[in-house]
Parts: sequence; C-alpha cells; structure tokens
Amino acid sequence: MEITSQPVDDFMEVSPKGRLDGYWADHLSAALEEIMRQGHHRIRLNLRDVAYISSMGVRVLVRFYQKLDAMEGAFAISEPSPFVTKTLDMMGLLKTLMSDAPPAKQETAVNPVRRLDSENAKFEAFPLPSSGRMQCRVVGDAGLLANCGFRDNDCRAQLFPESSVAVGLGAFGAGFADCKDRFGEFLAVAGAAACLPSDGSNVPDYVLSQGALVPEMQVLYGLVCEGSFSSLARFDAKPAMGVIGLSELLRTALEIAGADSACVVIVAESAGLVGASLRKPPVNGDKSASFFSHPGIRNWLSFTTERAHTRALAVVAGVASKAPDAILQPLVRPMQGPLWGHFHAAPFSYRPLQRGMIDLTKTVRSLFEGETLLGLMHLIGDDRELSGASESEFVRGACWVSPIADAKGDRG
Repeated sequence: MEITSQPVDDFMEVSPKGRLDGYWADHLSAALEEIMRQGHHRIRLNLRDVAYISSMGVRVLVRFYQKLDAMEGAFAISEPSPFVTKTLDMMGLLKTLMSDAPPAKQETAVNPVRRLDSENAKFEAFPLPSSGRMQCRVVGDAGLLANCGFRDNDCRAQLFPESSVAVGLGAFGAGFADCKDRFGEFLAVAGAAACLPSDGSNVPDYVLSQGALVPEMQVLYGLVCEGSFSSLARFDAKPAMGVIGLSELLRTALEIAGADSACVVIVAESAGLVGASLRKPPVNGDKSASFFSHPGIRNWLSFTTERAHTRALAVVAGVASKAPDAILQPLVRPMQGPLWGHFHAAPFSYRPLQRGMIDLTKTVRSLFEGETLLGLMHLIGDDRELSGASESEFVRGACWVSPIADAKGDRG
C-alpha cells in the first residue's frame, strides 16, 4: 500500500492506494498516528484508490473518527471506491464517515495572548479567569530519607481535592502499618492521585475523585500546593531542535508567572523522561546508614539509564524556584541553570492533546480514564559526562502555572 498526504483546505488529506486489509490496516493506523503527532487534528482520508476494505480496515476508520471527535478535531472520508462505498453502506457507517466536518474552530480572543520565545520553543500564554495564587505546604521531614528513618509518627493522612497539586513519598492505605512495605513516589493533580508502590510490583496505582470520594494518601513527606492557576501556556518545540528540556520549560513558566517560585503542571508529549523511583520503602532504617552513599544507593533507587517513555503523553507536576526560601529548600534540588525544583511525572499511552484553551481537570481525568498509566517517577538531571542522559525533554503540550504566594512548614 502507498500512503501519501498533503494539506488541502484546512485538512491534512491522506490518500492510501491498495487493499486496506488486516495487514495494511496497521500501516495506515501508524501513518495516521504520526500525522496526529505532527499536530494535524483535522484529517480527511481519500479512498478513491482503495480497491478493498476489510473489517480491520473499517475499525481503523472508526477509531480515528472517535479519537479526533473526542479532542474536537475532525475525521472524514472522501471519494470512496465502489467496494468501499458498498461495504460502509451495508455497515451503516457511510453517512457518518462522509458527513461534512464542521469548519475548524477559531479561538476567540477572550483573554489577551502573550507570545514568548525561549531558546528551543515557542509559547502562547493565556491568563486564566481565576488569576490565582497557590499556598504551598512542606509536609513531613524529607531529611529522614537520608537514613531511611521514617517511622509510624512520621506518617500522616492527606486528602487531595481538585484544587490541590502535590508530589512526594506516600502510599494508598489505612495507615503506616498498612503502607510500610509500599511507600513510593506519588503525584496528585486535579482530583487524581497516583503512586508507584516500592514493593517490587512496579505497577502504578491511582484513585480519582468521584462524588464524595476524595483521594487520600498516607504521606511521609511532600510538597502540597492548594489554590488555582493563573495562566495556561501552550508550547511547541522549534523545528531546529525538535524538543525542549524540562529546565528551559520551567524557566519560561516562572517568567510567565512573574514570580521566583511557582506551582507548575505540564501535560505534554514526551521526547524522553529521565528519573528515578524507589526500589524499597525508606522506613525503620539504620541511623548510621546513608541512603545516598555509593554503591548502596543502587539497592534503594532505580534510575533511568537512558530517556524512558518516549512518545508518551506525560503529566508532570511540582514546584520550581529561582530562589527557594528556607521552607522550600529541603525539598527542591538543583536543575540546569539558576533553577531548583521537585517534579514527578506520570507517563500515559499516547493520545493527541487538543490545541488551544483546555481544562486541566478534564484533560487529566480523561487520561486516567481512557489511557494506560505506564509508570511514575521523580524527575532528575543526569549530568554524567558521556554516559549521562541529561534531563527530560518534551515536544509540545500545555503548562499550567501559578505563583506561590506563601510557603509553610507542616511537620505535623
């Protein structure tokens, strides 16, 4: 099968030639996926040169129709061959797939758009109606990680409603005794909380808010931000490089926030994540032992030796600061440039991200409900010469940011 594509009107028109059977259906699906990854969300499939279509081929058409419709894009077929027309008509799909797609939705300029260029990406920043600020709490004592010294009285239950963003170490369960074998990295954003148990299963778990249910986690330590976001920024990496690093993305987010410290949530297509996760829970340790000593740290932490989860859609959350105060300092780490941060990432199976103004809660919830959660990690920078994987990188996405108005300690 030959597959060609070209822009026509406001569509990317794709023209396959040959048989759309079980073998070639996967090839067409991969071609359409790649077109969507390039940012084209209005696709028209010209089927005049498709002599045969099987149920596997029809399945591809229906799947992309549903996928693009869900993200307010458009998918339609045109000029179907006689065999394709007959097949789709008998299946009751011809009218649906050939229906005229609505014109491309024009963004209404309700809020002024601020355009920024960083070294490797272009940004469009939209002020949000709330123009909010975040209150930040440092929960627990992160210093106990050094000798894995967390005990029963260092654990506290935390609720994570839609208005909160949090990262740290925790687990789902009834208390310390129930969770002591599973404490690991967690992330909470927009009414969803996810964690990676350190019990060896390496399978992430999550809880979504529903009705009166609010995600609750037993937390050893963490950063908890509460409030509303002030800005949404859409970004695309410039073609010359094709990616933007996490540090550059966060420095631009701080510029948009107009603050030295900010809470940031990113939903973006990953070009590779660099991070670490706990191999076993840091509890009831030996005060004379050192978690960070070499080579013992290998028993405690699992590192990505190269960028992981490329071409996934990642939810990244945490706190960035150009000048962390005494409250934030214990929980932020140096990043590239004059920047400190603490960020966790939850990669999902790939799905194109709708362009323009999007809602954080709906976006995050749709990922947890409709895609596969692939893991959870604490993002780090790997600066080893020659063998280092550098830092996490992204292609395009959305970034919600809000200044941190106040940071408080809460060791409970």
